[in-house]
Amino acid sequence: MSDPSPGSSRSAALSDIILASARNVHAVLDGRSLSDSLADTPATLRAPAQAVSFHVMRQLGRARAFRSELVKRTPPNPLFDALLLTALALLDAAVHFQHEAAADAPERRYTPIYAPHTVVDQAVTAADGQRQLKPYKALLNGVLRTFLRERPGLLERIQNQPEAVYNHPHWWVKRLRRAYPAQWQSLLLAANIPGPMVLRVNRRRAQVGDVMRALTAAGIGVADAGHDALVLTQPKPVHDIPGFEEGWWSVQDLAAQQAARLLPLQSGMRVLDACAAPGGKTAHMLERADVIMTALDADAQRLEKVSLTLTRLGLDAQGRVDVRCADAADLSSWWDGTPFDAVLADVPCTASGVVRRHPDIRWLRREADIARTVALQRTIASALWHTVKVGGHMLYATCSIFPEEGERQASWFVQHHSDAVRLSAPGQLLPLNDGTGVTHDGFFYALFAKQA
Repeated sequence: MSDPSPGSSRSAALSDIILASARNVHAVLDGRSLSDSLADTPATLRAPAQAVSFHVMRQLGRARAFRSELVKRTPPNPLFDALLLTALALLDAAVHFQHEAAADAPERRYTPIYAPHTVVDQAVTAADGQRQLKPYKALLNGVLRTFLRERPGLLERIQNQPEAVYNHPHWWVKRLRRAYPAQWQSLLLAANIPGPMVLRVNRRRAQVGDVMRALTAAGIGVADAGHDALVLTQPKPVHDIPGFEEGWWSVQDLAAQQAARLLPLQSGMRVLDACAAPGGKTAHMLERADVIMTALDADAQRLEKVSLTLTRLGLDAQGRVDVRCADAADLSSWWDGTPFDAVLADVPCTASGVVRRHPDIRWLRREADIARTVALQRTIASALWHTVKVGGHMLYATCSIFPEEGERQASWFVQHHSDAVRLSAPGQLLPLNDGTGVTHDGFFYALFAKQA
C-alpha cells in the first residue's frame, strides 16, 4: 500500500473525499486496518481518499490534540469525530503550506493541500449530506473557523504533548526513547516520511539494466540500488510500470530484500518459508537458487497471494513449490519429519518497522501487544528449530524496531537452544534518514546454524 499522488484527488468532489476519508479514520479508530477499510471505499474515490487517509494517520496525534483544545468533550458520534479530525489535519496542512513551508518543501509531494476556506466549506458539505452528521454541521463549522483564527495559540498549547509532537501513541514514544536514546526522535520523525517504491528485479525473467532502460523510456525516474533492487523517484500503480505482467520484477523494500541473501542457499536444498504470505521472500529465494520450497502460512486468504505471485513470476513450475496452509508452530499438522537445509522464520510481529508505509499501525497497536507477539515468536521459532537439519540454518526475521522482538529474542534463542550458533547478520536495521532519504524499512535479522 503506497502513497498515491495527492494531485489525483482533484477529479472528485472534495466533500466526498473528506467523507470517505473520515469513514476510513473511523474504521481505524474502531480497530480495523486501513487497508481493509480502503478496500470498501468506492473505486472512484479510493486513490484520493487513500492520500487523505494516509495524511490523517500521520498527523492524527496533532489533530486529536487540536480537537481536545477546541472541543472539551470527545464528540459522541464516532463518525463525526473522525470527520472533525480529518478536517483539522487537512486545515493544519493548508495553513502550514500557505504561510510557513517553503515553496519547494519536499513534503509537498505527499501531502494533500487545499485552500483553507475550501476545506471548511467541503467538510461542512460532507456533514450536511449525511443524516447522522447533519445535526453537527454548525458545530463543525464553528470549530474549524475557530481553529483558523486561533491556530498559533493552539500550537503553543500542544507543543509539550508527545503524541501531538511526534504523531505516535505516548507509550510508543516512551519505548523508543528508552530503547534508542540517541535516535528516538529521528525514528519518530522518519516514520512520517513515506517510503520509496522499490522494485526487486526477477533475475530469471529480466536483467537490471534492461528494466532500467524500459522504465526510463516510459518516463519513470529510477535509480539502481544494487543487488537487483531499483528505487523509483515517484511511486506508481504497478500496472503503469513496464514489466509487471511479464514478471520482470516485484515490489519489495530494501530491508525485506536482504532475507534471501542472508540464507546460504544452494540449488537442490530443501527450504521452508514458514510465514510466507504474501510471498515476496518466497519468490526471491526461488529466483536466487533452484531450491525445493515449502511455503507455509496460517492465513488461507493471504496464502492465495503467494500462488498468484509465483505464477506471475514464472516460479511455480516443475513441482518445486509446495504451498500449504497450516500453523507453523503445530508441526504435526504439516511436517513430514524430513529436515530442511534452510528455514526462514519471518514471524508475526507488531510491524513497528513499517509504519512509514502503513501509518495506521501505530494507532492500531496497544502496548500489551508486544508481550503477546514475543510469546508467539518464541513458540514459532522453537518449533521451527526442530525442522532444521544438523548443519542447516534458520533466519529469524521481524519487521519490528522494538528490541523485545529483535535482539532480545535472538539472545533468548541461543540461551534456550544449546545446539544453536548465532552467525553474522545485520541485526537491527533502523529506518533512519541518512541524508538522502529513509533508505529502508525497520527490520531485524538473526541467523542461526544448527550444530550436532
